[in-house]
Amino acid sequence: MERIEVMGCPMDLASMDQTVETIREAVVAGRFTQHVVVNVAKLVHMRDDAQLRESVESCDIINIDGMGVVLGARFLGHYVRERVAGVDLFHELLAMSAREGLSVYLLGAQDEVVSATARKVEVLYPGLQIAGYHHGYFWDDEAAMVEKIRASGAKLLFVAITSPKKENFINRWRDELGVTFVMGVGGTFDVVAGKVKRAPLWMQKYGLEWLYRVIQEPGRMWKRYLTTNSRFAWMLLLEKLRPQAPIHATAINEAQRSRRNIEQAAQRVASDLDQAIEASFDSGDAADRKVS
Repeated sequence: MERIEVMGCPMDLASMDQTVETIREAVVAGRFTQHVVVNVAKLVHMRDDAQLRESVESCDIINIDGMGVVLGARFLGHYVRERVAGVDLFHELLAMSAREGLSVYLLGAQDEVVSATARKVEVLYPGLQIAGYHHGYFWDDEAAMVEKIRASGAKLLFVAITSPKKENFINRWRDELGVTFVMGVGGTFDVVAGKVKRAPLWMQKYGLEWLYRVIQEPGRMWKRYLTTNSRFAWMLLLEKLRPQAPIHATAINEAQRSRRNIEQAAQRVASDLDQAIEASFDSGDAADRKVS
């Protein structure tokens, strides 16, 4: 899994299949993995929120979720084949957990939403073990919530709380949760429970999910997306125009020496090969003279 950096944020270039398999191997082996996805809004807020930045950079896997980030990374010269949307990864990991017999815990959203999500995924993924679920309003006693998760024995934890609360909660309690995998899934439970509709596939493909959200909730979303999208576009332009750091003279000299060494080695190999061919012809001629 290759890691790049876009506008100061580390990101992993991985397909959905690579991500799921990496997580599966880690969970089966008992290695703790903290996961996060980044989108336009998160990149923008990381510029001003040092705690959010630390929480994101502490993650073992950082997938690119939003198409805006995919297109931005490509604009800056990075080859990003696809995005790994958090809601899609959530479903893939539930399917994997059902196959592998791994238990999960669902944390976040309103009580009726998380309970509806639990019922829905049990139907979607027969054999899935749900160790427990709880709504996202527990801030008066985080330690008690963490203990409940630990006591459940769950292997995977999905946190459906708004950003940056979920990232900071996960990073703050990662060593006490008792799970081997944890990721924030934002508004995924609302989608699974049917409270919010997801954008059509064609809008997802062209990075227009934000527009669909604005259409669904114009009073709450228009200002948020106008502000973050405009600022992201400006950040992207500044990054594109930023002068590249000059190459140090030592690095240039080292590269030149390496090239000369390779050329000299190639010349020696060619010379040895010529001598071997000539020797072969000479021995053949001698054999012919002896026969005649």
